[in-house]
Amino acid sequence: MGCLALGVLASCGGESPTATAPEAEPTEPTETASTEGETGTLVIRANGEDFVRQGFTTKDGWKIEFDNLYVSLADITAAQTDPPFDPEVNDTLEAKAEVKVDGTQVVDLAEGDEAAEPVAVGEVEAPAGRFNALAWRMVPAESGPSEGYSIWMQGTATKEGEEIPFTVKVNEELAFTCGDFVGDDRKGILTAGEEADLEATFHFDHLFGDGSAPADDGINTGALGFGPLAALAENGVVDVDSSALQAELSEADYTAFLSILPSLGHVGEGHCAETKLATL
Repeated sequence: MGCLALGVLASCGGESPTATAPEAEPTEPTETASTEGETGTLVIRANGEDFVRQGFTTKDGWKIEFDNLYVSLADITAAQTDPPFDPEVNDTLEAKAEVKVDGTQVVDLAEGDEAAEPVAVGEVEAPAGRFNALAWRMVPAESGPSEGYSIWMQGTATKEGEEIPFTVKVNEELAFTCGDFVGDDRKGILTAGEEADLEATFHFDHLFGDGSAPADDGINTGALGFGPLAALAENGVVDVDSSALQAELSEADYTAFLSILPSLGHVGEGHCAETKLATL
């Protein structure tokens, strides 16, 4: 039985450079669960939801369209836990079985249209059973268009006739440990000889807010919006990294930005504990 102790923070509530999607490197699974009994295939997916694939309006009225939104994921680990891990209550994840995707995987959450499946990150042979916990780290990419950054957001923001190309590059490291997937469909239930999905979900509306929700809705009261980033434009273009954000945002806006990052990771609508940035 594996145990992982956690400190829990509940998560909810010129020209712009161009980039092309990196080719995924094949990965070999590392299986730390017992190999006894029957197995199936567990597919790990990453989902930026329709906000990222289709675009959305921020809390302050900017229409955002993403060209690319790269996230760099490492140490992706799926577990069967008993008792079930609750990031809002428990501080220890007790794994009966777990499997891990080796290496660092960079995926583009903006890939595809509204009908696209969440991006496949990797698949592993896994013991049959219910995988009700998922953990991953977000680390600076080792290569590719987002090299050096854990999150790379690139697109266009438009408001009242003004169009601003933007690239926001984040190098902060994050570590999420999540409980059971919460959504319309059940995930992680693996039958021998068959295939099941688990999903790492990213809620970027927590960063920008949601213009379709009331101003006093929680999704907006805690969000940064795009306005503070638009104010950093030079020659009509926003191109900033974490150092520039720290130097050029107001202290309040930079503090808000850092406080939002640990809330990005979810499993559907299920919550996660962020145990890296939140403890600094």
